[in-house]
Amino acid sequence: MDKPFHIFELTRELVEDIRSRTYDSHFHEFEELIIITQGSLEHFIDFKKESLEAPVACYVSMGKMHKLVPDHNLRGWVINYKTAFIPDSKLSFYSNFFTSTNIPLSKGSCINRFINLCQIINGEYNQELVDHTTIRYLLSGLVAMIDAERKRNSPAENVAKASQVVTFNNFLKILEENYHRNEGVSFYANKLNMSERNLNIVCQNNFRKSVSEIIETRKLIEAKRMLLYTDKTVSEIGYDLGYNEKSYFTRVFHAKMEITPSRFREMTKSIIS
Repeated sequence: MDKPFHIFELTRELVEDIRSRTYDSHFHEFEELIIITQGSLEHFIDFKKESLEAPVACYVSMGKMHKLVPDHNLRGWVINYKTAFIPDSKLSFYSNFFTSTNIPLSKGSCINRFINLCQIINGEYNQELVDHTTIRYLLSGLVAMIDAERKRNSPAENVAKASQVVTFNNFLKILEENYHRNEGVSFYANKLNMSERNLNIVCQNNFRKSVSEIIETRKLIEAKRMLLYTDKTVSEIGYDLGYNEKSYFTRVFHAKMEITPSRFREMTKSIIS
């Protein structure tokens, strides 16, 4: 994608055209945000399938291998943008810790607000002289609305205090600096001056995952990036991520991905070539 931003509507004609084509999983060097307002689709991401039902927002970060299979009734909007277009996006930040980012949206007036905002963004995009500053602000607003919906539609987070949200985000920041080390839950709890139990409660309240699950997911996402974009051996990648034994790294990777690191590299490289 040469432009910093692109938006298009998932109309009946476009959906039928997509369904008529045969294409494989692919990578792209931009961020993708899909607002599904009607219908459903099957989303294959990193060799795993998930089904998405409207209304929902689906965020696919740069470098994720994926494939979309829409049903006849799928409608909505697709927004592609370069990472630098809104570099401080919460969606981009959270994508480092979770394989997929799907946020259910509320029906009725809520989804209508998303439709209206996408139409406004599309109108700005189709002006003869595109003002990317205006589009950037509108897109940032759309991302903020999605994050607000994530909070509203998560029963666990509804009971979480504001201090827990701050603690959780601080945990993610510390994890981003230390995920490559062989550190467990106690390390992060000590960094935050709290017990392991309370840190697990905070993580469960915010994303319904334990501390250990989030740590392993962060390592897994980085492992996939390294398998794809570097020539390091599986043993070297495991060592770089704090796994002292290749066999243990392979077991953890296979348990999460249902495929070995070597096979993952082989399949993804074949897709690129």
